[in-house]
Amino acid sequence: MSDDVSSFWGPVTSTHEWCEPNYVYSSYIAEFFNTISIAPGILLALIGLVNSLRRHFEKRFCVLHISNMILSIGSMLYHATLQRLQQQGDETPMVWEMLLYIYILYSPDWHYRSTMPTFLFVYGALFAVAHSLVRFHIGFKVHYVLLCLLCVPRMYKYYILTEDRSAKRLAKLYVATLVVGSLCWLVDRLFCKDISHWYFNPQGHAMWHICMGFNSYFANAFLMYCRAQQRGWDPKVNYFLGIFAYVKIQKPKAQ
Repeated sequence: MSDDVSSFWGPVTSTHEWCEPNYVYSSYIAEFFNTISIAPGILLALIGLVNSLRRHFEKRFCVLHISNMILSIGSMLYHATLQRLQQQGDETPMVWEMLLYIYILYSPDWHYRSTMPTFLFVYGALFAVAHSLVRFHIGFKVHYVLLCLLCVPRMYKYYILTEDRSAKRLAKLYVATLVVGSLCWLVDRLFCKDISHWYFNPQGHAMWHICMGFNSYFANAFLMYCRAQQRGWDPKVNYFLGIFAYVKIQKPKAQ
């Protein structure tokens, strides 16, 4: 902590701290760069939500973009305060979001429509209660990684079944941002003692936030394309300002 800046939130109670000095720039923000780096993710999720509403995609995608925003806001509060309550507000939505991805990926081939959402909802609720009572530490990370791995086979299936080059590019950008972001996360986590002696801190965890904001955006856009293709909505990948990819669809008049 900086010698001339006091902590508004009091002592740190979260189980993790990252490789960034606390309360350097403001007494209201514990980890400044780790907090503001989440803003791009919120903006990208908002862009995705607006496109989902304008193109009349299924409600599941609106919920997905809103989930991304809730997760980002929870993470922002966590890094700003480094309090245990805000940490739970960051980690629990991470699990809920992965359960939502599992539903979107696997529900098209699920024959019993009500069983999957019911199971995932109950599972998410039980996890929230358990996580509020028990500090899982490593167990949370293992659990989250396993949920992520459940999504990999279906994402790969969608990729190999997609012929459109622009849509495949979304999937490749999704993988690229995940790899780069994970490397930044690992460097920040494993080499923090060395980094703390450097003249310049590369802010690896902040870079992870930025990469994951784009990662979620690319993943959502790719899944929207795949779902529109399943529904026969003639999807096409367009670009806003030549940068932000979005999926444009043409629904049959009967729909």
